[in-house]
Amino acid sequence: MSLRNLLRATAVLEAGAGVASLLVPRLLIMSLFGPPSATPLGLVLARFIGAALLSLGMACWWAANDPDSRAAEGVVKAMLLYDVAAAVLLAHAGTSGFTGIVLWPAIAVHAAMAVWCFVGPPNCREQALAAETERAALKENLNGL
Repeated sequence: MSLRNLLRATAVLEAGAGVASLLVPRLLIMSLFGPPSATPLGLVLARFIGAALLSLGMACWWAANDPDSRAAEGVVKAMLLYDVAAAVLLAHAGTSGFTGIVLWPAIAVHAAMAVWCFVGPPNCREQALAAETERAALKENLNGL
C-alpha cells in the first residue's frame, strides 16, 4: 500500500461522510447517535461538519496527486490528529449512552485510519526522502546550467 492509497481511501471516506452530512444530516445523526437526537441546531452543525469533512476529503484527494510532497505529509499528519480526535469523541459518545447503529463501526474505522496514518505505508518515509533528494539533485543540476 502506498501513501497515494492512504490519501485516496481517506478522501473517499471523509468526502462521503461529508456529503451525507450535508444532504441527509438527520439520518447521519440518528445513525451515529441513536433515535431523535437531531435538533434544528444539531442539523445546522451537522451541515457545517459536512462541509469540513468534504473539504478534508478533497484535500486528501488532491494531495494524493503528489504523495511525495511535504504538503501530502502535512495532510497525513492533519488526518492523524483528526482521526484520533474523532475516535476519542465518538467513543465518549458511545460510553455516554448514545446507541446509533454505526457509532462503534465509525470508531473502529477512525482508529484504524489513525494507525494507518501514524505507521504509514511500508517504505513511505524512505520513498519521500529519496524523492526529496532526487528533486534537490535535479534543482542543483539545473542551477549549474
